[in-house]
Amino acid sequence: MRWPAWATALALLGPLLLLLVGVRARRDSKRLRQPGPHTQPSNATAFVEGWLDAPKPPETPGPELSDAHMTWLSFVRRPDDGASRKRCRGQGKNLRGLSGPPGPPGPPGPPGPPGADATLEALLREFQEMLKEATEQRFSGLPDTLLSQGSSRRLVAEAFHCWLKGPTVVDKKTLVELQGFQAPTVQGAFLRGSGLSLASGRFTAPVSAIFQFSANLHVDHSELQSRGRLRARDAVRVLICIQSLCHRHASLEAVSGLESNSRVFTAQVQGLLQLQAGQYTSVFVDNGSGATLTIQSGSSFSGLLLGT
Repeated sequence: MRWPAWATALALLGPLLLLLVGVRARRDSKRLRQPGPHTQPSNATAFVEGWLDAPKPPETPGPELSDAHMTWLSFVRRPDDGASRKRCRGQGKNLRGLSGPPGPPGPPGPPGPPGADATLEALLREFQEMLKEATEQRFSGLPDTLLSQGSSRRLVAEAFHCWLKGPTVVDKKTLVELQGFQAPTVQGAFLRGSGLSLASGRFTAPVSAIFQFSANLHVDHSELQSRGRLRARDAVRVLICIQSLCHRHASLEAVSGLESNSRVFTAQVQGLLQLQAGQYTSVFVDNGSGATLTIQSGSSFSGLLLGT
């Protein structure tokens, strides 16, 4: 269907004619307008102004919309996204409700082990066990030849306590070795091991070790008292010597004066000596007075192995 030529020209030139008419009308209205705040525009002018002020149709998306999209992606991918989420999480915690009342108690647990027996008998038994362990550790360094082990304890294998069998006379200015001992049969006396020779009065060490020795001698100096006058050098020495060499080896020595008013007095000596295996010890009496002395029977000689 073909439109006439005039219709086509009208369609093309119509908007232009309307625009020109509106512009001219606006100019005429300005020229004829009189001063006053309540002047009303003409109908033609209002029509043209409304047509000019009509909203424009949306434009095709272009670079401006693309820039807005990139700006939104940059905002979403900003580096502090994690911190913002943490802050949001913290705010969520504050919005939680109040905690409710506590729940009922749970079932009871299994019973514990029985407590320790704290009676007096139990404490005494524990103390005895501790003392037993300490004794075993004390003698744990000794060789098996020195200790004879029983069912539950170790016994000292070398120890003795003997008495002098009869009186021994010691002349003036002489050194005498005491001999002729006997093992007493009374309760409390002891003779363990084979190191002591009662006849010679010598104890021979079965191994190299440290021993404790003591001697208690009852000295009768009645003959010296009968003279009625004592000298300052009148004294008696009691010694326990190694290998009968009192001046070459270490020895135990005690010096007693003779100024006692009694007829008999006791001279004592005791101490520790280290003996090598096979060495012996014995008791000596050195009479430094000018009269005869007598060592009475019952004088004792004792020894005990302490440790290696």
